[in-house]
Amino acid sequence: MAKGPRYRTPYRRRRQKKTDYAARRTLATSEHPRFVVRISNKTIQVQVTKSEMVGDFVLVKASSHELKEKHGWIASGKNMPAAYLIGYLVGKKAKAAGYEYANLDVGLKRVTSGNKIFAVVQGANDAGFEVPFDSDIAPSPEAISGKVIADYAKNIEDPFEYERRFSVYLRRGLRPEALPSHFEKVKKHIEENNDE
Repeated sequence: MAKGPRYRTPYRRRRQKKTDYAARRTLATSEHPRFVVRISNKTIQVQVTKSEMVGDFVLVKASSHELKEKHGWIASGKNMPAAYLIGYLVGKKAKAAGYEYANLDVGLKRVTSGNKIFAVVQGANDAGFEVPFDSDIAPSPEAISGKVIADYAKNIEDPFEYERRFSVYLRRGLRPEALPSHFEKVKKHIEENNDE
């Protein structure tokens, strides 16, 4: 461990690799809400939050669980199409609640071109909720709609490998080749059932 008269122990959440305080200060002092995207090994969670002196307040939120339970999504809850749909759902909710704009908060996640984070942001923007980002780093439309996954599944010739790769899809009654049509069906369901 570092020692010396100038050494200062970092804040606890910085030591735990949970909070970038420099980025948080900039976002928290902005007049606009934050568009918080958090991706774990199993789920994607998105919130629109507003920072006040007493703490953060969640204005609207959505996650993979809500996408499955309320909108009929049966594919993986953490793939690129799911990321886009969760962003689309949050965008629709934010617009319905009267919010128009937010700044992106990625936390400590590494920002790379084509990242799922930007699929979420693209979904929110397509819903009419503005979250500024460089469109050059957004995933391709084929990746967002699930066409990349469907094409990959079509090219697997070994049935055992196919079963192994897509066991979760098959167990839920969805063939990966049908993912683009399932994506469009769920997106339409979100558009027609945005009453929150």
